Amino acid sequence: MGNDQRRFGMLALLLALALALAACGQPAPGTGGTTGATPAPSGEPIKIGAIFDLTGATADVGTPYSKGQIAYIEWRNANGGVAGRPLQLISQDYAYEVPRAEELYTQFVTQDGVVVFSGWGTGDTEALKGRISEDQIPFISASYSAELADPARTPFNFLVAPTYSDQMIIAMKWALEDWKAKGNADAPKFAYLFNDSPFGRSPLADGTAFAQASGVETPLEVPSPRGATDLTPQLTQIRDFGANYVFMQNVSTPAALALKNAKSLGLDIQFVCLNWCANELLIKLAGADAEGVVGAIPFDPAAEGAKVALEYAREKSIDYGGADSTFVQGWTAMSILVKGIEKTLADGKELTGENVRNTLQTMGEIDTGGVTQPIVFTETDHAGAKSLRMFRVENGKWVAITDFISAR
Repeated sequence: MGNDQRRFGMLALLLALALALAACGQPAPGTGGTTGATPAPSGEPIKIGAIFDLTGATADVGTPYSKGQIAYIEWRNANGGVAGRPLQLISQDYAYEVPRAEELYTQFVTQDGVVVFSGWGTGDTEALKGRISEDQIPFISASYSAELADPARTPFNFLVAPTYSDQMIIAMKWALEDWKAKGNADAPKFAYLFNDSPFGRSPLADGTAFAQASGVETPLEVPSPRGATDLTPQLTQIRDFGANYVFMQNVSTPAALALKNAKSLGLDIQFVCLNWCANELLIKLAGADAEGVVGAIPFDPAAEGAKVALEYAREKSIDYGGADSTFVQGWTAMSILVKGIEKTLADGKELTGENVRNTLQTMGEIDTGGVTQPIVFTETDHAGAKSLRMFRVENGKWVAITDFISAR
């Protein structure tokens, strides 16, 4: 073999070696590069549908929640997707309008071919539950209505937080203990200040049943009108009733307005927020008037499992308005849906809605890194969480004041 032939053979060998190493994710000799770089996902995308409220009545919390969901998909794709396949999020704003939610759901399922779905509101999720079951689309919503937790009636709906009813009962359990701790021998009086919608009304009947069984007079129901700029009339009604604890099933903006109006009226009442107003946005909007408010918080943004989400948001300069817990909530809900997809494929099963549903309800504990207690779905119960901790606003921060409390 001549010199030219030997040089050509050596070059060919080096090229083959470089290609082989590159295929293994390793840099070729003399090429630089980063060892262990994550390959970009390829192949057929896995389609996930989602509707968000970005411009409607609950957009204050809907926007940071949506950004958490979108960020999770981007982060997951940057880390190889699922089984080497990219996740494709097909989403739109539905402005908290049920007919629009139904239109988008139909489009995403029948035309775009989504396999699973991330929903938002109580009214639209409950309106869609029959079609979700018929279409066999695993559906994780931001609504925690107890109407969606029984797989005998809603076999493809999954809840990743305690139901609104359980949240209300847990909050009432705390209030009863707090009342006793203050040295009171009689029963406290409860009132609801709630969003005038299916979301706002969702936990009232179960809360009232628990209150009455605990020796508490039937709580006063006071709806908060949509778009209200002054809740003084509603708060005056609550004051005249003599309520000691007011449970707010609402989003942050109207809840903050209530706190400001209550301060102006000089009300000495303990306000307690359920999930959607117990967040950083409430403190931002209400300022000093939020001090002392107690909240039922299912998703802890200070947990170890939240760090990846919040660090990714900082790295990518994602503006979610400082609502850490709501951003983490959206990220966590989407991660649970994707874990169902991931395990279905890892088990060698076809990626169908029915198979993902079966995976979710048989895969055992889903670890969220302490953001929630481990989520567990079963064939007879799709309420994945049963307990949460109560928090209080102290010096402008939510601080845990209890261990995990269960409604059951």
